[in-house]
Amino acid sequence: MSAVAGKKAELDKLGVQVLSVSADSKFSHKIWQETELSKMVEGGFPYPMLSDQNGRVGRLYGVYEEDAGVNIRGRFIIDPDGVIQAMEVLTPPVGRNVNEFIRQVQAYQLVRASKGTEATPSGWQPGRPTLKPGPDLVGKVWTVWKVEQAY
Repeated sequence: MSAVAGKKAELDKLGVQVLSVSADSKFSHKIWQETELSKMVEGGFPYPMLSDQNGRVGRLYGVYEEDAGVNIRGRFIIDPDGVIQAMEVLTPPVGRNVNEFIRQVQAYQLVRASKGTEATPSGWQPGRPTLKPGPDLVGKVWTVWKVEQAY
C-alpha cells in the first residue's frame, strides 16, 4: 500500500481511483494508518480504506478466505463501465508491483481510447509500437513481434 501511495501523483494523472478493501475493522485501519503507514508514507495512505468485515466484497471478487476470515491480497483494474479488465491475486509472502499496475492501466487506457483498433504486445511500454488487430495481422504477428523484441 505504501508503494501505491508513493505513486499517487502518477495515478491521479491517469485518473485512477484507488480503494483499499480488507476484512479488518475501520478501527484496525486507523491504528495501522497511525502506527505503520504514516511512518512509511508522509501523510499516510491517501486513499479510502474500506472495511469488509463480513467478507461480502471479498466473496464477490473470489478472494475471501473463509477459514481465516480474511481477504487474500489482490489487485483489480476495473474500467469506467465497471468491468474487471485485470486481476492479480498473490499470497501474502509475495508483494505486488505498482509499476506493472501503472503500465497495465496505461495499456488498458490506450486500448479503450482506440476503441479496440490497437492492442499492446507483451511488455508494451507507453510510446512503443502497438499491434493493429485485424485480418492483415493474421499470420504476421511474428514480424511485429520481432521488431518489439529490439526494445
